[in-house]
Amino acid sequence: MKAVIQRVMQASVTVGDEVVSSIGRGLCVLIGISKDDTIKDMEYIARKILSVRVFEDAKGKRWNLSVKDKRLEILCVSQFTLYCVLKGNKLDFHNAMAADKSEEFYNEFLAMLRTDYQPDRIKDGKFGAYMQVNIQNDGPVTIELESPKGKPAGNCEPDSC
Repeated sequence: MKAVIQRVMQASVTVGDEVVSSIGRGLCVLIGISKDDTIKDMEYIARKILSVRVFEDAKGKRWNLSVKDKRLEILCVSQFTLYCVLKGNKLDFHNAMAADKSEEFYNEFLAMLRTDYQPDRIKDGKFGAYMQVNIQNDGPVTIELESPKGKPAGNCEPDSC
């Protein structure tokens, strides 16, 4: 599973002429799901999104607080193109999870974030739709994240990561 996390002043998703979701200050997260992802990958990415310290504290100390610490919003957007492979100039998406399976996986991921945080602070786009994502990047701060794929993250054991 991959996530591109962007610290934003505001972000929104539009489908056609309709704004389907928007947030103020917080994180806009593009989510890619691979054909091999499991619940462990989902747990890892959710935990990292909620705990990565990209915000300043009340004293202005940078990189000290998470989105959860500051009680800010998160806008998630499913983006299968994060798992594309270039074959010459042609895009190949064989590493991305199939749409029917990935929609269920993505919805479970959103449910996990809502359970681990505040449900009303987790927003999302419209799965499978042609969307326009408008972000006002803050910093700019952009973090790329990928789940460890069967190996422990840091010093933890595989079953406890």
